[in-house]
Amino acid sequence: MGSRSKLFGGLAAAVLLLVVGGSAFWYFVIRDDAPEKATLASALNSIASPAAGGAATSAATTAAGAAGTAPAQATTTGAAPTSSGLAGTWVPDTSKETFLGYRVVEELARIGTTTAVGRTSRVTGSVVIDGSSLQSATITADMTTLKSDSNMRDGQLRNQGIEYSKFPTSTFEVTEAMALPEGLAAGQAVKTTLKGKLTLHGVTKDVSVPVEAQLKDGLLVVVGNIDITFADYAINKPQGASVLSIEDHGLMELQLILKKG
Repeated sequence: MGSRSKLFGGLAAAVLLLVVGGSAFWYFVIRDDAPEKATLASALNSIASPAAGGAATSAATTAAGAAGTAPAQATTTGAAPTSSGLAGTWVPDTSKETFLGYRVVEELARIGTTTAVGRTSRVTGSVVIDGSSLQSATITADMTTLKSDSNMRDGQLRNQGIEYSKFPTSTFEVTEAMALPEGLAAGQAVKTTLKGKLTLHGVTKDVSVPVEAQLKDGLLVVVGNIDITFADYAINKPQGASVLSIEDHGLMELQLILKKG
């Protein structure tokens, strides 16, 4: 009877070890820690809640590379935004969660399909608004500071893929003045499309970027994304021993939190 008890006890321990080991393997290796896609709601939340300030509020966001920004501080204004409050020159607020980044689906050996997400908070430029019209906008991202959850992936992009050693910046420029949607000056969330030129990997293309925007607490928040086909920008898919496949396109995300310059 004692031997049988020991046998059952051993089996139970083995099962427990298998379950715990499998859970650990899923937690540390298989699970997809990619941050959620940038949305206007999440961007607004990042400036509304001090606890959510900065880009390092969670392990996923830290891995995504928006770290290095100071915690966001909520501010309030006594009056609703007006058109006069909208007019002027706006620049990225480096104390808030501004970033440009990518999302690419890849398949890794021993892990499977996952979403690679890299982001940089090194974003500069300006947006000029005159009354209810966008007069000009130029946004430049430092591609050398893109960070994901893998230092190996980040290092490979130095000489593969976007090749940031050769092409250290990416720039989006609005080339024509355009009327802004009604409601933006009053603090309403709006949707529009920004038309301009995107320079990536040394190649410049005309693009249309759908965005959402809102004026809140004296800040202009703009969030958008565009699907990038690598071949259009002469980008060869990165290769590596652990990389089984990578899709031939990816999503470029943009989250701008702008303040009056």
